[in-house]
Amino acid sequence: MSDLAKSLSRPMRQALPRRRPPVNAMGALGLLIVLVAVAAAVLGPWLAPHDAGEIVDFDVFGAMRADFPLGTDYLGRDMLSRILLGARYTVGIALLATLLACLSGALLGLFAAVVGDWPDAVLSRLLDALTSIPSKMLALVLVAGLGSSLPILVAVLGFIYLPGCFRITRALAVGIAREDFVLAARARGEGRLYIMTREVMPNMLGPLLADFGLRFVFVVLLLSSLSFLGLGVQPPEADWGSLVRENIGGLPYGAPALVMPALAIAILTIGVNLLIDNLPKRFRAKNGEGSR
Repeated sequence: MSDLAKSLSRPMRQALPRRRPPVNAMGALGLLIVLVAVAAAVLGPWLAPHDAGEIVDFDVFGAMRADFPLGTDYLGRDMLSRILLGARYTVGIALLATLLACLSGALLGLFAAVVGDWPDAVLSRLLDALTSIPSKMLALVLVAGLGSSLPILVAVLGFIYLPGCFRITRALAVGIAREDFVLAARARGEGRLYIMTREVMPNMLGPLLADFGLRFVFVVLLLSSLSFLGLGVQPPEADWGSLVRENIGGLPYGAPALVMPALAIAILTIGVNLLIDNLPKRFRAKNGEGSR
């Protein structure tokens, strides 16, 4: 009797769908790293034990100890405080620039894919020409010519990564624009704005979200490179790239003041990549219909 009950219950157990967690362990680790970085950027001024410019120790390039967990820098300032306060610029500037690039690129890519004809050709050729210029070289030229204030840094970084966002959005939109539900919307007389926002855009949110994360990593690395070269965030403020540059004198000693901001940049980029690689497969079109 028990064997019969087991045999009858087995198909029922197999038929029940297994709920999977939204992200796996590595994705959860990446999400945790990203949340910690965002929390440091938002709450840094309140979490920092010392003022960013306060000289708290006469021992320059000091080792890590209880009162200074991340050591001291080349002037004897607390590195934990400077890293927490520098997160505002590394995370904040990168986030604003990535939003600017992705929103502008997505709008232009949607417009080019839906309208087609000569606007598509003109936009594609212009942005292809911009893509041919190495990003770091273009950033150096623009920042050297325009200055390195925070609004200019955001605008320059967003402008540099706009063509990449345009290309991926256009490629996705061109494929979706050929689907039956988009052709049906055209046939019933829907306007281009409706087709872009209600038919095409919702069906490519997943890939665009992953691309946003990748662009954020690229912007963080480029901003850190500019700051390391002295063209990024200017003193007395400092992002993590600036902290590496100003403490380069501690390299022969293996000073924590040099290692910790570089490690913070590496951990942030690894965390974002872990989160991107383990994103749940959502925002997909269902049954060939546009999401509304």
